[in-house]
Amino acid sequence: MAKARIAVLISGRGTNLQALIDACADPDYPGEIALVVSNKPKAQGLERAGDAGIKREVVNHKDFETREDFEAALNDALKTSKVDYVCLAGFMRVLTNGFASDWRGRLLNIHPSLLPSFEGLHVHERMIEAGVKIAGCTVHFVSAEVDNGPIIGQAAVPVLPGDDADSLAARILEQEHRLYPACLRLLIEGKARLTGGAVTYDKNVKGDGALIVPSVS
Repeated sequence: MAKARIAVLISGRGTNLQALIDACADPDYPGEIALVVSNKPKAQGLERAGDAGIKREVVNHKDFETREDFEAALNDALKTSKVDYVCLAGFMRVLTNGFASDWRGRLLNIHPSLLPSFEGLHVHERMIEAGVKIAGCTVHFVSAEVDNGPIIGQAAVPVLPGDDADSLAARILEQEHRLYPACLRLLIEGKARLTGGAVTYDKNVKGDGALIVPSVS
């Protein structure tokens, strides 16, 4: 069976891109990265794509007068490469409702909090300030509202005494790198699907248990 074709949209370092590249290197993984697009010409993630021999393209948002013009060029790149799924991985542009609708059920994002809590930016600092004891990350379908849309999967980590934003971000990032390829795989294999406004799963899809902080006996 042919593998699903994936595009990854980036703006920066591309660590989640690398996690997807590594996952797709497994012959048993059901997808392959057909295209990496950055809105920033100097994004480090473009080097990762080049090192992996993946087609890469820059669609610089500064070259366009409107978001719609930018997204039209982005859409052209995606459709030319005949991609099946689009993964946002540190892509720092807000997409319009029209773009999200065009790719409904095939457009994913990862966010470094347990949504719907801590949407937006400066997430790790805000979690530290709020004093939460459990943090994490979320893979979700993209909708017209930022950091919204049906949730596909989440991973939780403890917030430890002495944590600052950087140490918490690093702990969450480790789970992002596990969660994103796993959620994408579920979608490609049809074990998770968008049904109406929610995600449903095959009955054999299980979780890993509970994380309780502080621990209880």
